[in-house]
Amino acid sequence: MFKGKNIILGVTGSIAAYKSAILVRMLVCNHATVKVIMTPCAGEFITPLTLATLSNNPVLSDFFNAENGQWNSHVELGLWADAMVIAPATANTIAKMACGIADNLLLTTCLSARCPVFIAPAMDMDMYNHPLTQRNIKTLSGYGHIIIEPAVGDLASGLSGKGRMEDPGTIFHAMDAFFRKKEIKKKVREKIAGKKILVTAGPTFEAIDPVRYIGNHSSGRMGYAIAGLLAELGAEILLISGPTSLQINNNNITIAGVTSANEMYLECIKHYPDMDGAILSAAVADYRPARYEKKKIKSSDKNLVLKLEPTINIAGELGKIKKENQFLVGFALETDHKTENARQKLKRKNFDFIVINSLDDQGAGFQTETNKISILDKSNKLKHFELKSKREVAKDIVLALSKII
Repeated sequence: MFKGKNIILGVTGSIAAYKSAILVRMLVCNHATVKVIMTPCAGEFITPLTLATLSNNPVLSDFFNAENGQWNSHVELGLWADAMVIAPATANTIAKMACGIADNLLLTTCLSARCPVFIAPAMDMDMYNHPLTQRNIKTLSGYGHIIIEPAVGDLASGLSGKGRMEDPGTIFHAMDAFFRKKEIKKKVREKIAGKKILVTAGPTFEAIDPVRYIGNHSSGRMGYAIAGLLAELGAEILLISGPTSLQINNNNITIAGVTSANEMYLECIKHYPDMDGAILSAAVADYRPARYEKKKIKSSDKNLVLKLEPTINIAGELGKIKKENQFLVGFALETDHKTENARQKLKRKNFDFIVINSLDDQGAGFQTETNKISILDKSNKLKHFELKSKREVAKDIVLALSKII
């Protein structure tokens, strides 16, 4: 994944600087173009000649060349790079980065960079564990920098603990995984951009009287996460949402608010024929009161019997009118016989694939920030996923979608 990539390697004043030579070699052997920027102290641990020879580029450390006055533009370097990796990154450099200090070429380039920045800390364990260092690392992570956690082992101080710069191979593979993920996202965007997609989300409320209703605990987070991600990828989204406190702001999303299952059905059946497909993540009520009382039912000591009737099966109705060039994705929230029930539902409702989750899994289901799913497709292929944030789950679902459209 490094062919054609421009990489800046920042080297700071740490005994671990010798590992930088190995990382440069790995990047160059995998067809990356590497430029090395050293802090003033880094030359005490590894010579610029070594890194220049391995990178096939002059090593930069000053703002200008003292012999000819040539300016080393941190702005141009920041624009040139596809990624920066600072390995080793000392506590001093990390602290300066977190505070926005720019007193050397490496730090000014970091502030100018528009690319992802990887940071591989290297220091004694007490320095690494110090609350100030941890705060600084958290600050940089919050800005989007990618922290490659140090390893546990023998340290230059003679102590043993967490603080060793990770092996060059581990750093290399972390960068490779990032670029692979970015390439996948690019391919997914190419598939998704411009598609018109209907997404349902949230619960439905089925009125008993003007005060009471039958509903469920759905928060709508899963559907909103899917809609938001699809919109970010360039799709035009119609989000048909049941009652929820969630808000979403994206020019690619049109929201149609509904309350009951029947209202959601009417919106879906109206718009689905003009869509490229639909993802039905709403928790739609299966039953509603057969009779709606126009006035509030008065409380009483006597038992109250409610007669319920089935609601319209939205997924089934859309499956009947689904065209060959359309897709339909459904959800199955199960408590037992999950896979078999989902398999029958997938076939019965003409889904392209179905997302299975269970209330048995801790951290999954309603009113949570996380979810744990499995995806079953029409070829009977079942893929399980670990517990993740609903934003990350949305990525798995959208990736599966990109493979069928």
